[in-house]
Amino acid sequence: MTQRVDLATVMDRLAIDALITDYAVAVDDGDWLAYRSLFSPDGRADYSSAGGIEGSADDVAEWLSGTLRLFPMRQHLIVNRRLRFGALDGDVGDTADVQADYANPMRTRPDGGAPDFECGGRYAFSVLRTRVGWRVTKVVVHEKWRRASIENP
Repeated sequence: MTQRVDLATVMDRLAIDALITDYAVAVDDGDWLAYRSLFSPDGRADYSSAGGIEGSADDVAEWLSGTLRLFPMRQHLIVNRRLRFGALDGDVGDTADVQADYANPMRTRPDGGAPDFECGGRYAFSVLRTRVGWRVTKVVVHEKWRRASIENP
């Protein structure tokens, strides 16, 4: 590879990394407009392994907004990102698949105490280079574990 190709690849990796981080921040902050903007027009999300729904980004954003009201404190930690570029119309680098592990502590009361619900697993993102930047075409949540603490009020 030439230096120019190497630099373009690094820039794409950084842009995709920012997209995945923006995804986590949008969910944690409950910014559903930002969440929707991260998807391609036909983008989809599948939370069925975590007891949720599968559908368009709009449908899933509506579901998340209602479900996550139960947790005023939430924080996605997305780590171990593995990225593999694909090809679109014979042009390598316009699509990519990202696998990333997550841990998600949440709290049902806003008092700043320790999380009383936690879950973790792996995201599988498919992303596409568009005229406005990289966008999610599909994300599938593969929940591997969850833990709920029961406290006396």
